[in-house]
Amino acid sequence: MREDIVENLFGQAVQDPYRWLENVEADAVQAWMKSQDDFARARLDALPARDALAERFSELFYVDMLYAPAVHGDRYFYARRSADKEKTVYYWKEGADGEERVLLDPNTMSEDGSTSVGGIYVAWDGKTVAYKLRENNADEATIYVKTVDTDAVSEVDVIDGAKYAYPQWTPDNKGFYYTYLPETYGPDHAKAGEKIPVDIRPGFAEIRFHKLGTDPKTDPTIRARTGDPRTFMGPSLSRDGRWLMMTIAHGWNKTEVYYQDLKAPKADGSNALGRADAWKPFITGTESKYSVWAWQDHFYIFTDEDAPNAKLMRVPVKDPARERWVDVVPESDERVLDNAEIIGGHLVLTYLVNAHSLLEVRTLAGELVREVALPGLGTSRGMKGQPDRDEAYYSYQSFTTPLEIYKTSIKSGESTLWQKTNVPVDPSSYKVEQVWYPSKDGTKISMFVVHRKNYKMDATMPFLLYGYGGFNVNMQPTFRSSIYPWLDAGGGYAVPNLRGGGEYGEEWHRGGMLANKQNTFDDFIAAAEFLIDQKYTRADTLGISGGSNGGLLVGAAMTQRPELFGAVVCGVPLLDMIRYHKFGSGKTWISEYGDPDKEDDFKYLYAYSPYHHVKEGVEYPAMLMLTADSDDRVDPMHARKFTAAIQHASTSGQPALLRIESNAGHGGGDMISKFVNKYADEYAFLMKELGLTGVEKTLLSDSEASNAAAKADASE
Repeated sequence: MREDIVENLFGQAVQDPYRWLENVEADAVQAWMKSQDDFARARLDALPARDALAERFSELFYVDMLYAPAVHGDRYFYARRSADKEKTVYYWKEGADGEERVLLDPNTMSEDGSTSVGGIYVAWDGKTVAYKLRENNADEATIYVKTVDTDAVSEVDVIDGAKYAYPQWTPDNKGFYYTYLPETYGPDHAKAGEKIPVDIRPGFAEIRFHKLGTDPKTDPTIRARTGDPRTFMGPSLSRDGRWLMMTIAHGWNKTEVYYQDLKAPKADGSNALGRADAWKPFITGTESKYSVWAWQDHFYIFTDEDAPNAKLMRVPVKDPARERWVDVVPESDERVLDNAEIIGGHLVLTYLVNAHSLLEVRTLAGELVREVALPGLGTSRGMKGQPDRDEAYYSYQSFTTPLEIYKTSIKSGESTLWQKTNVPVDPSSYKVEQVWYPSKDGTKISMFVVHRKNYKMDATMPFLLYGYGGFNVNMQPTFRSSIYPWLDAGGGYAVPNLRGGGEYGEEWHRGGMLANKQNTFDDFIAAAEFLIDQKYTRADTLGISGGSNGGLLVGAAMTQRPELFGAVVCGVPLLDMIRYHKFGSGKTWISEYGDPDKEDDFKYLYAYSPYHHVKEGVEYPAMLMLTADSDDRVDPMHARKFTAAIQHASTSGQPALLRIESNAGHGGGDMISKFVNKYADEYAFLMKELGLTGVEKTLLSDSEASNAAAKADASE
């Protein structure tokens, strides 16, 4: 059903024929969703490689994996994936060699697996843990508190509205600071008790303090709401409990930082846990990112102000005036400072060099101690450790190396392999190369390409091009076991470093945001043209894939250059860029995309908004749209409206399928079986639409291949 809805916005007639699909509560929308999902699953279930792929993904995903521990007191806390469980289990033990005990097992929390653990936050002495539970793996969460020794969960310390909460424990382990996000208006509001609309709700976030054993409804407010739904607000507390910091993030490129000295004398005897009227500005009024933390007698300041590749500064806590700030690690022209931590009394720095990771250990004054040797050109997520403990852990992975974790001594530099993930693949037959190509405006873009060794460049290899390009997110060489059935069947895989990401600093990020967003799409389209021009593949055997902001990316590429691709997989996307800010967490992304209610922003948003550029009579490539029923971050209305528009407009005869994951949020369901089925559907679709031959031979026995072929013939 198409509606005749046309709005005049800043002189532009904007059609919205599928606005009725925004109302998920309507019976007609529910019926439409069911029919779409039923149709998609019937088509996907009938694909020749689907069952074999599911079997192979089960082998790849149900594996044992141990994550690096965090040490609190004398206790070690860590997570483990087991080959015989659907969900990751959290453990603890007394000392490095103690007996392993279960801390949290989400496999036992709900019969259908719909309850997920959204994070654990251990008190400094290791005796108490706060943790978040989420239903259907959505972002919305509730905090619970458990006593580690007895496994008892408090019936009092239950805090709703924990969507953006990351508890910060006090040194005495008696309470924590957190961000509270109410669902209803408070008693001081004219609409007290009414539900806060989802699009403005982030502006009602507050920083509160919770004392264990007290009713959370009485938690004092340490910082009242900003009233601005475009912001995020969060607290941090120094290890000694003296310095309470507050960061207000305006999107992904601007922050303000405030602080309080909790140990300063208070003549009026006021609350030593902080006051709403006691905040002092540390840094405000800039258009840059800041992260500030205290250690011993200095504040350490991570920023990209006047340093797009980032730098680290510090200033004495006794006088943190701006003019006293000094560089500890100056900006580098050759590499991007991605992260900085204090571990074992040293600075541990994570750099990006052409999208690869480099780790360094330096003194607190910034003098180089050593570069941490990594096994190759890959990705490390930095180190994990405490500022006053010598023991630390760091990770490494690449396209051909599964996750490895190393234990190291900050003092000596000695490192040993602590954990290696064993995945049943043979990466030795594949080649990884980093290539450079020109975008539309001549900017050089880097891209990782993975394919079989000794591949003859004759344009016969089906390729999957994956991208993101936004929010300062880095696309680095990481191990994805999901690509190996595709590679084993004879396909290739490519990941470009698009503008909008952070691989080459803040200027690279800003080059793909707001009015520059079209650069991201141009970079991606140029990547496709490069793969075709260099005879890696052809347009009809080239697929593209992306999720969330990456879903916007492939939606824009598909509508701008439909002839360039043979198949599209679009996951949990933004696609209606004129109304995106009215749904889900949309207003928090205005600083990244722009405000459709402002004329200048509207013009460039409308110029690329994929939903508004679906044209009748165009031969669009085959499309698999992936969405989830409980996505409270990117509203599924985007996927519904765009799918309906493509189904109506396309003349190619290619399928446009809408697959809806149940009991799942923006990141999907967190059960391995859900990932197995999702990737089996996704890659079976790509193999069918891009003509990847040899898959039955690679994945099936001869008899199974014959049966699969017969099944495929019968389904046509």
